[in-house]
Amino acid sequence: MKSILNGEKSVSKRYISEQEMKTGVLDIISQMYSDDWRPDYIVGVTRGGLIPAVMMSHYTGIKMHTLDVRLRDRNSESESNFWSSEEAGAGTNILILDDINDTGETFKWIVNDWETSNPPADWADVWGNNVRFATIIDNVPSKFDVDYTSIEINKAEDPAWIVFPFEEWW
Repeated sequence: MKSILNGEKSVSKRYISEQEMKTGVLDIISQMYSDDWRPDYIVGVTRGGLIPAVMMSHYTGIKMHTLDVRLRDRNSESESNFWSSEEAGAGTNILILDDINDTGETFKWIVNDWETSNPPADWADVWGNNVRFATIIDNVPSKFDVDYTSIEINKAEDPAWIVFPFEEWW
């Protein structure tokens, strides 16, 4: 682990290896298959969710789409994905995949966006049934519970900055 300065505090970095990424994707696939659940397609959340979504798509042969949700960046703009919310409401199985569930805000934004854009009879029947959420890394104190994950961390106990292999590859 390296450390970086974040304002006045020194924050350590935890580097995730390529092998941990591969293992994480395989863990999620294994959990889905153990549940006897398969998505009709995978939605990779930009930016970090795209790499594991592509990996999963190639491994399983399940098609993949993207969703641009940027809540952390300044001037953040996110895209609504109305066609996916319509399909979710109609019973299509969709896996929404990101690299990390840090605070839960990204997934909460998607839930709110989909519910307000195309309300089916009962969204409570959609979440966790035909639409599920997955991350390689899940921060246990997050305000959103994912359906599938590989690595659990607790940033309340260890606030290390997670660095994925595609972030510092040069």
